[in-house]
Order: sequence, then structure tokens, then C-alpha cells
Amino acid sequence: MGPRKTNASPVGTAVSEARRRRARRSPEYRAAQERLVPYEAIARFVIQRRAELGLTQEHLAERMGTSHSAISRIESGQHRTSVATLERLAEALGARLVLGFETGPAEDPVRRFVSV
Repeated sequence: MGPRKTNASPVGTAVSEARRRRARRSPEYRAAQERLVPYEAIARFVIQRRAELGLTQEHLAERMGTSHSAISRIESGQHRTSVATLERLAEALGARLVLGFETGPAEDPVRRFVSV
């Protein structure tokens, strides 16, 4: 008997599709994804800015006085990062850290920002 034919991709499911499917099935997974949104945004900024500056994770870690693994965790977008770490990160990337607060309804919030 020959190999069975399927419509599956030989390399498997794309990560984004697998995440969407899992989110549809699991409220806990959806909640975890929503909780990570801000950390993923920070990760995207750090990766982009580091690339603009031509820095490796090791070089950025040296500038911050931290470890390569700490930079890797930040860039994974899966971990909370303290304000103190964000301040050192901003300085190492030649950026300003801006924090904000929102009040009022989520549909029309009042936002206030502070540059740290």
C-alpha cells in the first residue's frame, strides 16, 4: 500500500493559524494572548530599534549592564518587564520611555502620558 494522501502542509500549520485555532477553543488561551499584547509590542519595538542601531542582543545587554538572556526574554514578548528595566532599555536604545494612564470608557479614553 502506498503513502496516504492528505491536504496537510508538509511543514505543518503556520504559527498564526495555530494560535487562532487554539484561541477559538480556549478562553484561557485568549486571555493569556490579550495579557501579552503590550509585552509583544515592547518586543517588536526593541527588536526594530536594536536592528536600526546595528546592535546584537549581546551588545544591547552590555549597554544595559544585563545578560543576553534578559534581552532574549524581553524580545520574546512573553514576559513582564519592570519599569526600572524599561528605563535602562530606553537609555541603551537612545529612546525616551513614555508611560501613560487611561481613564474613562475604553471606547473613548482620556490618556495622560509622562516621559520618564
